[in-house]
Amino acid sequence: MKLLIVSDQEVDLIYSPVIKSQFGDCDMVISCGDLSYYYLEYIVSSLDVPLYYVRGNHAFAVEYGCAGECNAPLGGVNLHQDCVRHESGLLLSGIEGSVRYNQGPYQYTQSEMWWMVWRLVPRFLYNRLRYGRYLDIFVTHAPPWKIHDCEDLPHHGIKAFRWLIKVFRPSFHLHGHTHLSLQNPVAFTTFGTTQVVNVYGYYRLDVSLQLP
Repeated sequence: MKLLIVSDQEVDLIYSPVIKSQFGDCDMVISCGDLSYYYLEYIVSSLDVPLYYVRGNHAFAVEYGCAGECNAPLGGVNLHQDCVRHESGLLLSGIEGSVRYNQGPYQYTQSEMWWMVWRLVPRFLYNRLRYGRYLDIFVTHAPPWKIHDCEDLPHHGIKAFRWLIKVFRPSFHLHGHTHLSLQNPVAFTTFGTTQVVNVYGYYRLDVSLQLP
C-alpha cells in the first residue's frame, strides 16, 4: 500500500490542483496532527481515499468556515484512543496531542498518556488472538520518549509510547510535532522491530506487510 502521511505544515504541492497527478496513486492518507480540517478535507475529496488522523496540540476543537462550524474533518476517522482495521487488513491505532506544558487543549501529563495507552491494551490483545498480531501502524502527534524528541518541555517524548512500541511491536510508529525542515522532511529510527517515522509537511511511505 502507498501511504501519504501529512503533519504540522500545509504544503503547496498538496493544497493545489496538481494533487491528483502527484499523489493519485496513494491508497490512504494519515495525519499526525496540527493541520486544519479544510486542508485534510481537500486531500480526502481530491484523492478519494480513506483518511485516518489524530489531533495535534495546536488543533482547535471547532473550526469555522463557509459551511459553518466543523469539529472534525469530514470523511476522516479519528484514531485517538481507538483501534481500527482498514479493509486491506491493516491495524491502526493512535493517540492525540503532546505532553502538557501549559493549559492548552490536547495536552496531557505523562500519567494521562499512560492511562490512554493502557486503555488500548485489551484491543491489542484481541487483535493478537483474532489477526495474529497486535498492531501495524501506531499514529501519534508527539514522539516516543528519547526518540526524535527535544529537551524543551513542549517537545518531550511520551514514555508510554516507547513502552507501547517495545511491547506490541507495530511495524510503524508515525508522528510529527518535533519539526524538521521541508528540505529534510522525515527522520527514521528503528526501535526493536518498529520503524519510527517523524514527518513534517508530508512523506510518502510504501507499506508491504504480510497480512493473513
